[in-house]
Amino acid sequence: MAEYEACILGLTLAIDMNVQELLMIGDFDLLVHQVLGGWATKKSKILPDLYYVQELIKRFTKIEFKHVPRIQTKFADALATLSSMIQHPDNNFIVPIPIGINKQPAYYGYTDEESDGNP
Repeated sequence: MAEYEACILGLTLAIDMNVQELLMIGDFDLLVHQVLGGWATKKSKILPDLYYVQELIKRFTKIEFKHVPRIQTKFADALATLSSMIQHPDNNFIVPIPIGINKQPAYYGYTDEESDGNP
């Protein structure tokens, strides 16, 4: 469900930004096959999300889904989990989460032994 909710959020934001062509990248192979009709779903709990995603993708002139291995999507998984936990009173709006990218690497200190015997 978290992947469907993240997909809906992404599609909705793209629609709000008047995006006409969209490339969605993720490890959501099951979601893509269900949305495009290749695979059926047996879980009635996700059917409303499935139908909603199918309606949203009709709003684009071109949409493509690209699968990447799960090992390469740790950050996307964290965002999907966060999006599934956010509750908003209006239920149709989620406040975007600001994400910054540092321009320099983070450093840390490492010592092989403790000088005073304490951690």
